[in-house]
Amino acid sequence: MFTVLAVLIQITGLSLFIMGFFPVKPTLSGISGLESFYPPGSDPTDLSQNVSTLPPDKLKSFYQELSGVPPVFDRLVLMVIDGLPAEFVLGRDGMHPRKEFVEAMPYTQSLLAKGLAIGYHAKAAPPTVTMPRLKAMVSGAIGGFLDVAFNFNTQAFLDDNLIGQFFRFGWKMVKDTIQVDYNVSRHLADELKSIDWDLLILHYLGLDHVGHIGGRNSNLMTPKLMEMDEVIKIIHSSTIQTQEVKHRRTLLLVVSDHGMTENGNHGGSSYEETDSLALFISPGKFGYTSETNNKAFQVDIAATLALLFGVPIPKNNVGTLMAEVFTSLTDEQQLRILELNSWQLLRLLQAQFPELECGRFSCESGSVGHDDAEMFCCLYLDAAALFESWKSKSSSRSVGGDDYRSIVLAYQNFLRSASKWLSGRATDKPIGLLACGIAAMLLSCSILVGLLFVYGRDSPFGGIQHLSHIENMKKWHLDEIFILAVIFSLILSMGSSSMVEEEQYIWHFMTASLYLIFLRKTLQSSTPGRLLHAQNVNSKQKRSCCRIYSIVAVLISGRILRGWHQGGVNWAHLPDISKLLVQAGSAPIKSLQLISILLVISISLIAILWPFWKSRFVLLFTVIFLFLGCLVLQDILNYQYSIFASASSDAIATTMAQNIYALLGIFTVGTLFAIPWFMPLKNSKTSRLCCFSSDISPQIQSEPLLWGFRDSIHVIGWCCVFSWCLLQLLLQQPINSMPVLLLLVQILASIWYFSDGDPHTRQWVEVAALYYVGMAGHFGLGNTNTLATIDVAGAFIGVSSHSTLMSGILMFIITYASPMLALLSMLIYVSSKDMRAFVDTQNEMNFRTFAKDVCWLSLSCPTWLEFHFPRCLHHCIATNEEPFICLERLFSKVSICLCYNGLHLYWHIVCGFSYNLYLHGICYPENVEGLLLERLICLQS
Repeated sequence: MFTVLAVLIQITGLSLFIMGFFPVKPTLSGISGLESFYPPGSDPTDLSQNVSTLPPDKLKSFYQELSGVPPVFDRLVLMVIDGLPAEFVLGRDGMHPRKEFVEAMPYTQSLLAKGLAIGYHAKAAPPTVTMPRLKAMVSGAIGGFLDVAFNFNTQAFLDDNLIGQFFRFGWKMVKDTIQVDYNVSRHLADELKSIDWDLLILHYLGLDHVGHIGGRNSNLMTPKLMEMDEVIKIIHSSTIQTQEVKHRRTLLLVVSDHGMTENGNHGGSSYEETDSLALFISPGKFGYTSETNNKAFQVDIAATLALLFGVPIPKNNVGTLMAEVFTSLTDEQQLRILELNSWQLLRLLQAQFPELECGRFSCESGSVGHDDAEMFCCLYLDAAALFESWKSKSSSRSVGGDDYRSIVLAYQNFLRSASKWLSGRATDKPIGLLACGIAAMLLSCSILVGLLFVYGRDSPFGGIQHLSHIENMKKWHLDEIFILAVIFSLILSMGSSSMVEEEQYIWHFMTASLYLIFLRKTLQSSTPGRLLHAQNVNSKQKRSCCRIYSIVAVLISGRILRGWHQGGVNWAHLPDISKLLVQAGSAPIKSLQLISILLVISISLIAILWPFWKSRFVLLFTVIFLFLGCLVLQDILNYQYSIFASASSDAIATTMAQNIYALLGIFTVGTLFAIPWFMPLKNSKTSRLCCFSSDISPQIQSEPLLWGFRDSIHVIGWCCVFSWCLLQLLLQQPINSMPVLLLLVQILASIWYFSDGDPHTRQWVEVAALYYVGMAGHFGLGNTNTLATIDVAGAFIGVSSHSTLMSGILMFIITYASPMLALLSMLIYVSSKDMRAFVDTQNEMNFRTFAKDVCWLSLSCPTWLEFHFPRCLHHCIATNEEPFICLERLFSKVSICLCYNGLHLYWHIVCGFSYNLYLHGICYPENVEGLLLERLICLQS
């Protein structure tokens, strides 16, 4: 009951935390319209009823008359270049772009030099993925973090946005967003010659694909930039011709949704990822000296475009206009657009402050309080009063005079303050809900930890508990103290954003240190003084040597994994093995991939077959899984290295991957349920599994049910591990094939080391060691604590049409390959342990003790994850933390935690009921009823 209570408390705490982390922010519903041209508090209800019946052309004229500002342009070409960093075009920190980028885009650079273009470093808000960034550009609202999940396969954007406003004005739109850039451009010349459109949207994805393949320094980057420059040249030349012949002014706006890191990834909040481009290109010169160091926010694009074309600003826009684009307007018109932008933001502030009434505040000099609402009202009223005074002096005012500059400065102060505050509201969290959620999860963690130690106190795994061993178990050993110190050190380290970004170094160092402690303990136990009282010195020496070799194998594999990917943020640019292999070409990568696949297949099949080389049933399963391994190998050889793949070959590759998924699932589940029924009874004379454990007693050798259970768990465990490894070899990037092999070697060597049944090692220490190996391997595969390193491409292998569920499952499988492999290996770990303690004095199996111990083991790993859960909440103690890093950290850990708990519960049920099926399959009815009763009692508790 305590376990159920802890789980319920955890669910409650997690729900409270999610409600606090993703609160519903007050926004304005509906579509902006007539009220946009009146100050807040006005009631143009009567006019709005008449306006709703106007046709689009008359509605457009009516709105433009109300705005008092003529449209600067008539048509818009919105060119989205996915993943283009602004520094490729504008440079960085006042410096010119790199020489190869300047030479790749000569026409674009000439436009900037001649004053025909104005470029901005438009900072994008995280998450820097495509859909939330596109929403920000057309609505002016900052997308939430949940947009990453909610916008998969979204068919319509229902919030107020510019595209909808243009449509209500009767604009005719042409969209070309096909994924292949050639398909975007092949109809471009014909469309540009046509006059039947007002808005042309082009989305080029090729540059982002180049970045994902080879990073910023890819050999394909320069040709792709040259291609984009040629498209810009074609469009701009057409706009000049259109203005001269048809007298229609066309604005070409080149934007990017986000930037990219050095490796070509994106999703986080680094400068390289948030440095997006906004390039305004006009047929004529702007009345502004073009610079390349202009800075703005991506959400400013929506308000700027709305005011350029005379449409209402979207209701939930938090951006401000880019003043440099409007220099062709008169002073009064420029002040008018500042006023319209201020009215829109003031309405949005009123949604945040329901009692906001600017008339009740005294805004005399020096009397402004510290209340946000009062500050905003005073800033707005000050600007509005200056503007009204300026308009009343129509005869004496000068162009660009001091009064004009004072009004502009006053409006900009209000706009900047309001925009900054509204943008910050997107990350504000209710502290009360967060605190309650954290407290509930800490309580759940404490309960589970208590249960863990209660169950683990008398754990019989590892051999018979002699009196000397029991006395020794009461002492704290170095490895136990080290593990607890690591846990609390990790919790404290989450208070620093730098430690979060570079967490992989912690896991690699702690894992290596733990196994060095194991090595020290093994060397101490194998000293001659310790072996004098042993019955068989040579046997113990051989076992000690095997244990030492196992630790050395783990350490060597871990060191290679440590140098395979240079993860994190600060030192990701440093050389590593993967970068060297990429520079060497595809041949070394392909060779290592093939070697890894063959070794994984060989190791797994030998491990399954070796203890049961006389069993035809196990031999049949071995042949089946060998066939699956050959299918994966064939798929990689035939399709993964096909550069110029046709549509038919892509379809065949997709079908092949789908077949592999289905066969792996069918045979793994089939093994799970068939093994307990058909596994023949074994004893030490017919099974080689005994060599995993030492000093097998005659009681165990004469207990066929116990050996049958061990054999069943061994085969099931290796089948699950083998299937998981095959799945990873199919889905992971080719460069990660060798790390998958190294992870398998680490886990196999660890289990071999723990199988000796050292009475001085507690079981929770062994479980923690396997978990540490899994977490170090997680970062060894190139994963980090940002979305930028998630392998999106692998999530679409075998997916013929868009499926959010299927892609999400595959993405989870790829991202958490190593922790899940460590989880599945727990089945092999159980089968390798000495079970003498489960035989009572009458030479019979003690099912109650066994059921209790399996319950403890299934509880142990989730409890270790509960230990790590509080460190996911480090944003509560890290005031300088980027909110997006906090979210990624939180949900990466929450995902593992939930998945681990669920799968461990599943593993717990499988372990128990597979044994029940085994007993039933061999017609052992006298013990089945009692064992089922034990399992039910265990599950209820």
